[in-house]
Amino acid sequence: MAEKKLFLLDGHALVYRAHFAFITRPLINSKGVNTSAITGFTRTLWDLMRTEKPTHIAVAFDPKGPTFRHELYEPYKANREEQPEDISIALPWIDKIVRAFRIPVVMLSGFEADDVIGTLAKKAEKAGYKVFMVTPDKDYAQLVSEHIFMYKPSRQGNGIEILGFHQGQKPGPGGAVCRTGAPVQTTGHHSCRCAHRI
Repeated sequence: MAEKKLFLLDGHALVYRAHFAFITRPLINSKGVNTSAITGFTRTLWDLMRTEKPTHIAVAFDPKGPTFRHELYEPYKANREEQPEDISIALPWIDKIVRAFRIPVVMLSGFEADDVIGTLAKKAEKAGYKVFMVTPDKDYAQLVSEHIFMYKPSRQGNGIEILGFHQGQKPGPGGAVCRTGAPVQTTGHHSCRCAHRI
């Protein structure tokens, strides 16, 4: 039986990453629209589908409005800067692109994308999937297990990083080791650095 590979993309994290990757030289189309986030996100998605060939895939986005964390702690993310207007303009286009690929979009009111991805990853692991959480967000390292990996897409030609550990290997303080088994260096709360690049 073929291996079931589920890729769960943190849409907002990847959109922000794409936008800021081009911040010094933004991609502007003939209508004056900054397409950096759209282009970068789509390139990441296409490269992943072409090279990794997932059997299952979904993109999770943060919903508008407060989450359960705001109810628990009112000042949650109170100091976070306003979302750049170029990203607000790009998000509906990215949603259309993802749906045009016939990829499910997952969004749950009151829950951020990372909460949804973490829940889906753990459920999929129990159902026999090999799960890849596609994100640059180091906080995901706490979810890594024998069958759940953190997949950091290539950026500016630096290669892909896959963080995880296999049966019998001891995870580092951040909860992860490289896919090859090399320990991940930690520099703080769930902050990982992995020298191995694929």
